[in-house]
Amino acid sequence: METPQQQGVVKKKETRGRKPKPKDEKKEEQLQQQIGKMMKEGKKSQQYHSVDEKYTQWKSLVPVLYDWLANHNLVWPSLSCRWGPQLEQATYKNRQRLYLSEQTDGSVPNTLVIANCEVVKPRVAAAEHISQFNEEARSPFVKKYKTIIHPGEVNRIRELPQNSKIVATHTDSPDVLIWDVESQPNRHAVLGAANSRPDLILTGHQDNAEFALAMCPTEPYVLSGGKDKSVVLWSIQDHITSGAADSKSGGSIIKQNPREGNDKATDSPSVGPRGIYYGHEDTVEDVTFCPSSAQEFCSVGDDSCLILWDARTGSSPVVKVEKAHNADLHCVDWNPHDVNLILTGSADNSIRMFDRRNLTSNGVGSPVHKFEGHSAAVLCVQWSPDKSSVFGSSAEDGLLNIWDYEKVGKRIEQSGRTPSSPPGLFFQHAGHRDKVVDFHWNASDPWTIVSVSDDCDSTGGGGTLQIWRMSDLIYRPEEEVLAELEKFKAHVVACTSKPEK
Repeated sequence: METPQQQGVVKKKETRGRKPKPKDEKKEEQLQQQIGKMMKEGKKSQQYHSVDEKYTQWKSLVPVLYDWLANHNLVWPSLSCRWGPQLEQATYKNRQRLYLSEQTDGSVPNTLVIANCEVVKPRVAAAEHISQFNEEARSPFVKKYKTIIHPGEVNRIRELPQNSKIVATHTDSPDVLIWDVESQPNRHAVLGAANSRPDLILTGHQDNAEFALAMCPTEPYVLSGGKDKSVVLWSIQDHITSGAADSKSGGSIIKQNPREGNDKATDSPSVGPRGIYYGHEDTVEDVTFCPSSAQEFCSVGDDSCLILWDARTGSSPVVKVEKAHNADLHCVDWNPHDVNLILTGSADNSIRMFDRRNLTSNGVGSPVHKFEGHSAAVLCVQWSPDKSSVFGSSAEDGLLNIWDYEKVGKRIEQSGRTPSSPPGLFFQHAGHRDKVVDFHWNASDPWTIVSVSDDCDSTGGGGTLQIWRMSDLIYRPEEEVLAELEKFKAHVVACTSKPEK
């Protein structure tokens, strides 16, 4: 009988809770897992029971909480989801590209999926429509447009702000792959199919670079971190043409090297690093650029450190924040509206907000505030493009929380009771039934979010993609909301005063 390796089905080891556990563990490890499973069985069933209860309660409130919600069942788990360019604007909805990954079990290749998404405009969807969705069905709003057969699992996708048709991907290898998704041929993902050819390969890591990946808002620069404890910076300025020229020609926006001979026709051109930065003592888990500078960036890692870098001052850290959290750091984001504010998320279940002007106290991390509303490791944080004080966080507890730091410290007196929710938390998306591995705010459609969860453990399924927008009555200023509701007061009173038949 063939082994899984001979069949080509090789599952990689689990990484910080994002990936399902491998099926081909050693026998001793399997025994340990069985013992552990028996010990935790009661606790785990309780946990899933509470998740199911929360989900049932959430589903009943969907028509009240949401302006729009699309639920899309995925065949395979997706570890990353990103909005691409907006394609078309219409009266009731806009059409936009959506980038997803598919992490398969090896029976078919791993893929990078380019989909078209119909984004319904605010106050268009009826409450009945929002609430009527089937967890096992695929949404009519999401349609697969193109499939790229990816060499290895797609762990992270990032689009280039200067031209969102260009995306970078991380896989379980030291290289970063650059794709021109519009010019790439559409491939059918069947077992044995050859991998798609990346338009560009960024080299420089000495070990796998799996999750830490960022694109610069101001220049076509790419930033990455990996298991080699390094942060690597590249410029792809010389390898891309202008977006305007491309939109007219329809050709590739990645320049190919004319000096390459026919013997290299199957190889992708590669680019070496602009700089390599060492300062972490363990795996670099996430990186991000300063929104206003291509030279300044920061990174977080499993050494519990947050490090700020400046390429103009050399390859050493500008500031190293020891013990930014009490555990591994999984994610970081820099506020695009206020360059002094940086968010970090950690395996200690919390999010912390730092001010770059005062990062440490006695050599240890000194956050402005700690946001504690998750019951498991935080996997992703991102500032909202729509309001400077708002951000989202997703975690292994299956929740995607929306916070507003301006609300911290503000106590709304309701019959003298203290609010039960954590300070700053004003919305909780509980539509996923397992760990929410990624989400992305939509820069074209305000307050619209795409999120993905890996539902293998709890439902035995693949993944769930949800596109949603909370009701604007939740985040608009209170006086505006009251003024709007006042318009309906007479109608409501009239309805309630009608005698029952």
